[in-house]
Amino acid sequence: MARLRPTPTPPSNRDLGLGVGLDVFSVVVFVAIGRRNHDESGAFTSVLETAAPFLIGLAIAWLIVRAWRRPTKVTTGVLLWPITVLVGMIVRNLVFDDGTATSFVIVATVFLGACLVGWRAALKTITARRLR
Repeated sequence: MARLRPTPTPPSNRDLGLGVGLDVFSVVVFVAIGRRNHDESGAFTSVLETAAPFLIGLAIAWLIVRAWRRPTKVTTGVLLWPITVLVGMIVRNLVFDDGTATSFVIVATVFLGACLVGWRAALKTITARRLR
């Protein structure tokens, strides 16, 4: 007799909105801080233009990982992180013709990892404490 697996509960609209919103926010904050540290324009359009390769990378990562299924899980963030950085760097270099210096790759990897995984880990901790 075949074993039936329980049907996973779909994420709430709140979880999905939180996942998308905080992931996009993480990328935009990364770019805004970088532009400010390099004394570049902080205009919204300039920030979005610089963020575009990483937002594209994030969107592709969401599709590959199917992040909408478990948008707030730490494992989702761990999977999104390297795909976002890799695709973002490739798109930045090949499509937007911007540089990908080693130091920039390191900073982007560390910052985006801390954010994409970090907010999920913080949420998990907060949720676990509330359930006690």
